Amino acid sequence: MTLAPPSPSAALQPLQLPWDLRLSADQFERVCQANPDAVLELSADGQLIAMTPTGSETGARNNELLFQLTQFSKAARTWRVFDSSSGFRLPDGSVLSPDASLVRLERWQALSPEQRRGFAPLCPDLVVELARASDEGPRGLTALRRKMEAYLANGAQLAWLLLPEERAVEIWRADAAVNPERLDNAKTLDAGDLFSGLTLDLGPIWDV
Repeated sequence: MTLAPPSPSAALQPLQLPWDLRLSADQFERVCQANPDAVLELSADGQLIAMTPTGSETGARNNELLFQLTQFSKAARTWRVFDSSSGFRLPDGSVLSPDASLVRLERWQALSPEQRRGFAPLCPDLVVELARASDEGPRGLTALRRKMEAYLANGAQLAWLLLPEERAVEIWRADAAVNPERLDNAKTLDAGDLFSGLTLDLGPIWDV
């Protein structure tokens, strides 16, 4: 597939996606390079998923989330933190971008420089997604729950789905049953032994 660089006027137009378009992970990466302003993911069957930009409130929550994960990472010195612009090429062929994620340092360092520059061919150890108030679209609760299942099926050890409107968390674990554990009125969130020392203070994330 040959992609011409977008013209300045084309960059202002919405991305049009044929309903039957299917791409490989390599083709998807080239599409992203040709459409740097588009927010896209790729499903396991090769379908493009057009993500809408987050609202300002969600962006502020995500910033606080990344701040806390970065503090943990710097103290532990054994993890790499990634934000929502980081795509990962999962074993099933999909390319997904969690709102925040952690990858064990030794796994990151095992990648080649070329692999690090592109969509890293691995699933993060920990993924976090922030649900929006509406259940519509790829950032809605139904779609995010499918992503939680996909992360675990592709090797994630732990996945957190934060529900700010309800001040609740769904905890998805690799060694647990399909149904996640739900914490209501959650104030803190402990990642357990696999991520020793990681505890989120949810107050600043809820109260932006």
